[in-house]
Amino acid sequence: MFKTIKNDLPASIVVFFVALPLCLGIALASGAPLFSGLISGIIGGIVVGALSGSKIGVSGPAAGLAAIVATAIITLGSYEDFLVAVVLGGIIQLIFGVVRLGIIGYFFSFFCNQRNAHRYWYFHCLKRNSLFLWI
Repeated sequence: MFKTIKNDLPASIVVFFVALPLCLGIALASGAPLFSGLISGIIGGIVVGALSGSKIGVSGPAAGLAAIVATAIITLGSYEDFLVAVVLGGIIQLIFGVVRLGIIGYFFSFFCNQRNAHRYWYFHCLKRNSLFLWI
């Protein structure tokens, strides 16, 4: 783990200086407090990197989520309600992981998962005999 520290430390400092303004900018653009951008950068960079076990993994801020977070905060009414929704979503994901329910992802078509076409998802899921036919 510490065999490559002399190369990893300068690289991590550079990544930190690039990611920090990006995290703060995403928080500002989404209407969240700036401190939440700092916390999300720490979690995305350190915690996820440490838990993944990958030697070449990349994790951190994604600017595309700013619009989704801003819309969720506006829709839910407050930043605190948004945080509750995120925590509940995380708990549900953990439960699904422990119970091994990840297989239900195969019931949704690729179009429903990847394209984010909110107007047509129901039609395509029904057309592809996905989970909605089993409920």
